[in-house]
Order: sequence, then C-alpha cells, then structure tokens
Amino acid sequence: MARTDGVLSPQIDQSTTIDRAGVTGSGPPGAALGGSAPPRRGGQLTWWGRVRRDKVLLLMAVPGLGLMLAFHYLPLLGNLIAFQEYLPFVPMGRSAWVGLDNFAVIFNGDAEFLNALKNTLLITLVQVVFVFPAPIALALLLNSLLSERIKRVVQSVLYLPHFLSWVIVIAIFQQILGGSGMINNMLRSRGIDTIDFLGNPDSFIALLTSQVIWKDTGWGTILFLAALTQIDTGLYEAARVDGASRLRQLVHVTLPGIRGLIILLLILRLGDSLTVGFEQIILQQSWVGRPASEVLDTYVYNNGVLAGQWGVSAAVGLVKGLVGVALVIGANKIAHVFGEAGVYRKA
Repeated sequence: MARTDGVLSPQIDQSTTIDRAGVTGSGPPGAALGGSAPPRRGGQLTWWGRVRRDKVLLLMAVPGLGLMLAFHYLPLLGNLIAFQEYLPFVPMGRSAWVGLDNFAVIFNGDAEFLNALKNTLLITLVQVVFVFPAPIALALLLNSLLSERIKRVVQSVLYLPHFLSWVIVIAIFQQILGGSGMINNMLRSRGIDTIDFLGNPDSFIALLTSQVIWKDTGWGTILFLAALTQIDTGLYEAARVDGASRLRQLVHVTLPGIRGLIILLLILRLGDSLTVGFEQIILQQSWVGRPASEVLDTYVYNNGVLAGQWGVSAAVGLVKGLVGVALVIGANKIAHVFGEAGVYRKA
C-alpha cells in the first residue's frame, strides 16, 4: 500500500496543481479543460477578444443594425439630389448637377420657406415649454400614489392613446371639437353660437399641443418612473428627519435624482426640434390652410412630392438634418459644462 501511494501521489498532486491553476487564474481560463481563452494584450482584452466574449449580444443586435442601415443610413445617399436637377425617371447619377442652386430658397429668403420655418420654430418652442415637462409632472404624480394596484391601472389607461394612430386621434378630436362634434352640438341645442375649434388658424398651435399631450404624455412617463425607482429611499428618510416638507423633498431629492435623464431627453428633443409631426399636421392642413400650418416637413412634401421640386425639397431636408445634428452636439457640450454625461461622455 505504501508503494502504491508513493507512485500515485505525484500524479495526484500534479493534476490538482493544474486544476487549481485553471480555477485561480494563474493560467488562462479554461486551460485545465482544454478551452481557449480570449486573446489579451497588456492585461486587457483585444478587439477580437471582446468580439468573442460578446458574440451572443452582437448577434442579437445584427437585425436591428441591419434595419437601421437599410432605412436610416443608406437613404442618406439620396441627399445627392439636393445638388441636382433631379427627375424621378432618370437615374440619380445622370441628372444635371446644379451645385447650390437648390439652396437658393434658403439663402435668398423665399417667403414660403420662411413661413414654414417660422411655424416650425414656434410649434417647437410651445411644445418644449408645455409638452416636454408634462411626462415629468405626470410621473411625479403617479409616483406619489401609495397603492401599487391603483398606480398600475392608471398607468395602463394612460399608455393606451400612444398606440392609436394619428388618423384615429384626429378623428376623435373631430368628433368632440368639430363643427358637428359633441361640444358644438350641445351649444347648438342651447341656442349658442358654435365655435370653430379645428379650422381656426389662431388656435391651431394650441390644438396641436393638446393632441400631443393627450397622446404621448402617458407613454413618456415610463422612463421617468423607472428613474424615480432608482433614487435611494434613505435620502427621503434623512430629509424627513431634517423636517423637510414634501415640496422640499421634491426640489432637493427627487428632481436632482432624475436630472441626468431630463437633460438627456432634452438634448434628444432639441436634435429632433425641427420635426414637429408631419402626419399630425398634414391630416389637418386642409382645415386651417397652408399659411397657418405649413412646417418644414410639410413644405418638403408639398413642394417635392406634389409639386415635383425634388432638388429644392431635398436641400431643405438636408439643411434641417444638419441643424439637428448641430443642436445635439451643442446641447451635449453644454451638458458637459454642467457636469452631466449627456448623450455621450467626453473622451
């Protein structure tokens, strides 16, 4: 027995040492089992090593990247027609090149373009002031509800309008505010003059804003409610011990806790500021007329698709996109000044 132990013990000790090396990391992971470790350079994973490590996540991202490439990045090549006298039945590369002539409506101050720009900026300003804070206020109200069951029911009801198309939303508003709608029928039955809610150019921006608030405010609370759950409850307990009222807790604990998310969404909103809802406006443009409702998106549609001025419309769309990118970059740099990460962090 002693001889057998003496023969086998070196082998046992050697295999144990190998297994321990593979487990504790003195050798490459998986070496004891015959696996291969991701390549490293200077103690860090190489680019190929990170690809091998995250291959499952990368494969899951391929369909989304493919859709983004096909419908967002490849169409950017179509901006070439902004520098051409483009004709739909002529191949894109064979249309006559006109340089910056299509941008003349922008540089020379075309009256129709300036009107569309003015309406776009005015609608954007109103919606930033009234639409952007609405989900924040609603999320704070929902977060104050003590009953989780009531909160879930209210959330479910508030989410529903987001899934309705703009055609249905505008039809609902028409049934309520239209000339033959519920309110005007009630006024008519009482001998009171009816009110033109939908066809009044002076109240068109207010109408658009109310529609957006009704449709998307509930859906916009999702991110804010998620951010509110991440705030440390100990901060509220400490504030109550110090005698802070609910208002002071809101100002000094809640809002600072979601400040980063607010700034991030505001930056993204600025980047999309010149896009104010093409489908929503084009469905109602015939009621109020183009002077009151024309924005940059409808200008591109009316002058490009309907009037055949493809190059001019592409030029306006290109400038709009470049302005949006500039707004995102500028707002992100301002966020960095105030110590926030913004859309991306500084290198």
